[in-house]
Amino acid sequence: MIRIAFTLIGGKNWTGGYNYLLNLVRALAEHVPDRVQPVLFFGTDIDQKDRVPFELIAGAVVIRDAAFNEAYKARRLRQALFIGCDEAAASAFAAQDINVVFEAAQFYGWRFPVPAVAWIPDFQHRYLQHLFDFKAYWKREIGFRAQILSGRQVMLSSEDAREDCERFYPSTRSRTHVVRFAVPAANAIDAEAARSVADTYGLPATFFFLPNQFWKHKNHECVIQALRILKARGREVVVAASGQQADPRDPEHFLRLYQLIKSNGLEENFRLLGLIPHAHIPALMRSCAALINPSTFEGWSTTVEEAKAMGAPMILSALRVHREQREDALFFDADSPEQLSRVLDGFLPAGNLERETKISFAAQQAPIYMEKFAREFAVLMTSSAESK
Repeated sequence: MIRIAFTLIGGKNWTGGYNYLLNLVRALAEHVPDRVQPVLFFGTDIDQKDRVPFELIAGAVVIRDAAFNEAYKARRLRQALFIGCDEAAASAFAAQDINVVFEAAQFYGWRFPVPAVAWIPDFQHRYLQHLFDFKAYWKREIGFRAQILSGRQVMLSSEDAREDCERFYPSTRSRTHVVRFAVPAANAIDAEAARSVADTYGLPATFFFLPNQFWKHKNHECVIQALRILKARGREVVVAASGQQADPRDPEHFLRLYQLIKSNGLEENFRLLGLIPHAHIPALMRSCAALINPSTFEGWSTTVEEAKAMGAPMILSALRVHREQREDALFFDADSPEQLSRVLDGFLPAGNLERETKISFAAQQAPIYMEKFAREFAVLMTSSAESK
């Protein structure tokens, strides 16, 4: 058995990173407990509610160490860049007999004594540079380059991202590995119970569900414009949108979307649900006609994975990664509200029997995807640990 070090991923502005880590550790504990042991290093400043879910995972070890507090993060990074080793992390990992480190949104230095595998979720800053200011762009780019120049094995979540990595950074060829993440099947929920959740939000019998945080690249505007086109044609279509209503890179973005909704009289068509309990997401996926993801960029979409595990029909922007992730979805050009309006207008919801069959099949497949995720991750980390 090898011991793998993890640190917290994400934060208030990226709940996806936190959920990815939690899901990964649960997958490892369930499917490969005899091969790897996750050891999580959290600062003493982490909220109890964020720490406890990890402590409840059988086989996982949680270490609280002030060296990993947010206040020391910049100092540790400077040390890693300038002297080649994050000495505080090296000391903490040595004390716990760590064999390999999962380096996500971190850099421990080119002289770090423990093998590290770099996880790069996506290359959004390369494609959507206009969404990053100068400092944010180069912080991300320098971090990636530091990991790559240090000779790390690089883990990506899709073949699409692997192609990007090897094109932008040719030296990574032969060092890239695709490990597609998956999500567990949600607790079984019948149609009546799911409908009762939808009723609490006042949703009609037929609605579409868009559970994305309101970042600019998530492209809610395309959906709003499609609804405007449909309304002008006398077609009343409802989309329920949940998620954090803020974009840290563009604080005015949500306000502009809200004004667009209001100025076109679409308050009843584009329903703003806000942040909803996580338990309500499977229920709304179960009761909606289809999930929509209009994003202009993804590394490997969590919402698509969740919908896949629920057997929900999907309407997705025609990104290469979306096609890789769910080839039987309905696709539309992310820059064409007109095209999306036609997809929504012509969409025929599945009958009860067809939907139940898809839900049953998805529930059977979800554990298979989860086990594959855990085993491929374990193989990569084990080979990296043994290479040094």
